Amino acid sequence: MNVVLARTESGRAMEGLFTASRDRLPGTARVSEIRRQAFEAYERAGLPHRRIEEWKYTDLRVLMREVRPLAEKPDVSALRRAAAALKPVAIEGAAKLVLVDGVFAAELSDKVPPGASMTTLREALESGAGELLATAATDAMISLNAALATDGLVIEIADGTRLAAPLQIMHIATVASASAFTRSRVRIGNGARVTLVENFVAAEGAKSYQAHDAVLLSLGDQAELTLARLMTDSVDAANVTSAMFDLGAKAKFDLFNVTAGGAVSRYQGFVTLAGEGSELNVNGVNLLNGSQHGDTTLLIDHAVPHCTSREVFRAVIDDRAHSVFQGRIIVRPGAQKTDGKMMTRALLLSDEAEADNKPELEIFADDVTCGHGATAGALDENLLFYLRARGLPERAAQALLIQAFVGEAIEGIADDDLRDVVMAAAERWLEART
Repeated sequence: MNVVLARTESGRAMEGLFTASRDRLPGTARVSEIRRQAFEAYERAGLPHRRIEEWKYTDLRVLMREVRPLAEKPDVSALRRAAAALKPVAIEGAAKLVLVDGVFAAELSDKVPPGASMTTLREALESGAGELLATAATDAMISLNAALATDGLVIEIADGTRLAAPLQIMHIATVASASAFTRSRVRIGNGARVTLVENFVAAEGAKSYQAHDAVLLSLGDQAELTLARLMTDSVDAANVTSAMFDLGAKAKFDLFNVTAGGAVSRYQGFVTLAGEGSELNVNGVNLLNGSQHGDTTLLIDHAVPHCTSREVFRAVIDDRAHSVFQGRIIVRPGAQKTDGKMMTRALLLSDEAEADNKPELEIFADDVTCGHGATAGALDENLLFYLRARGLPERAAQALLIQAFVGEAIEGIADDDLRDVVMAAAERWLEART
């Protein structure tokens, strides 16, 4: 496909979407101006393509050629199907906050517990809170999200709050051939301790939709956050999620991401360790088959001294699927005593499976401990033979070895209940394959 032609067609389609949707987008005149500026920033860059280094392996001009119209507000039928879809993934005791086709569904959501407050992005924008759409990021998809964000959540956790149960943000798609743009802002106060779970789920009848999400999260001094993101969108859907995290002094952040759905997906996380003594642990798993394309891209910015980061990523790729992992650790000048390590491993289950692993280090300080590594390979034939010799069918033997491979990353989740939830998601993928 001609690249220049693709840019022109996609640009016209996206411009048409923005123009057609402006009257539906919430916000004051000031907010509308911020949206216009964000869309102009997107237009200057255009839809990401392989000539942009950060998007080298995920060319959206090829992978997302069609621009879907904004989804309509969910009706009674959509809410009913969404309610059925959330039941299998709802965590017992968690406070559920549900977005259906990009719109907050109060009738499906719970009240937040004491110490937490929540309003919707729509309400905040209609009150003139345009700063919720502003970021310093230069990524085109973040700018596009700011221009078209329809709804989301604005969550505040008070200083010192210790939530006994998780907050669960659930994105439920019920539409066909439509798009949803959501954006959430989460502030976790000093000394607070929170577990947050994000789910992306398709209801019955949902197909060929596009989910565009952005999360802006700040973690106060000495705060602790465990965040698990489970993406099991429809197999013909597209999901582009951008997450920006900022850590205060002596904060602790554990992040886990599972990608097991969607035809095309990209999860890009930008983490800034902005306070001394902060600690980051990132674990992730791509579980891909068919012709799925799953991209996990992480940028870890050590901006101050005495911070620690660990990244452990696993990919299991079957059929003609394509997994991408890009991890970059930046150590800024003056960020002495940084300890940053990254390891990514890919398991290829077919001759046509593809894995691109690109770990990077950029170090501008001289007293640091940093390292990275990457491997890719097939299942161990000797171990397979051992299991099959003891009566296991080939697929069952493979599943056992895959579970052990994935479990190395999942075991990094400290919370027992949350670890079980993540492992169950991986086991469902394995059962479907078997």
